[in-house]
Amino acid sequence: MSNMADYLLIGNTRLHWASIENYSYKFHHTLINQSFPENIDFNNLIWASVGKYPTDNFLKKNQVTHKDINLKHIPQHIGIDRALVCFAALRKIENKLNKNLLIVDLGTTVSITKIDSKGNILGGQLFPGFMTQLKSMEQNTKNLVFPNKLFIPKNKFEISTMNAMLRGVYNSIIGAINISFDRTKDILILCGGDSKLIGNSLKKEIEALIIEPNLVMYGMILLNKI
Repeated sequence: MSNMADYLLIGNTRLHWASIENYSYKFHHTLINQSFPENIDFNNLIWASVGKYPTDNFLKKNQVTHKDINLKHIPQHIGIDRALVCFAALRKIENKLNKNLLIVDLGTTVSITKIDSKGNILGGQLFPGFMTQLKSMEQNTKNLVFPNKLFIPKNKFEISTMNAMLRGVYNSIIGAINISFDRTKDILILCGGDSKLIGNSLKKEIEALIIEPNLVMYGMILLNKI
């Protein structure tokens, strides 16, 4: 990344960056073990962390924590990334009918969080993400290998092992979403690294679907503008 990062979220497997370019925000995602960008101004870097990563070079005053986020009934033990997506969804998503917001963050772990239109956190669910499930099958099963290409197979029942793995993991995720999503009372929002992969297929079943891959970063940006 050549431009200075204004915002950084440290995830479990990736570093998520937001920087301003030509008066608009650009988003970048790097592996957590990649070299740190050389031109970072640590004095102006706003950051938050949910992963294991050294933060000695970061200013403590620039860290985003739960106390910075004005949400009602927010448990202090939930990840700062979940708190930020709730904060961003409440302010960024149009909700004229005052529905609940069902936010599905599709990352290393899938988090499903429900808040009402006033920002009360109603609760959530956690389970392994798309690639985490695939890696688990490879690590714990003798004859299953992580697919060389990630896509959503068209058929509900597949013949090839690779396609069966991909379709099975996809079905597990959309199954959890479908069970959790009340079409009359909720707005469904997908975010995170796999939101486009999952969302583009899910759109065939749920038309009123909002896909905002970088919602957590918008949470940091919007919070800084208050």
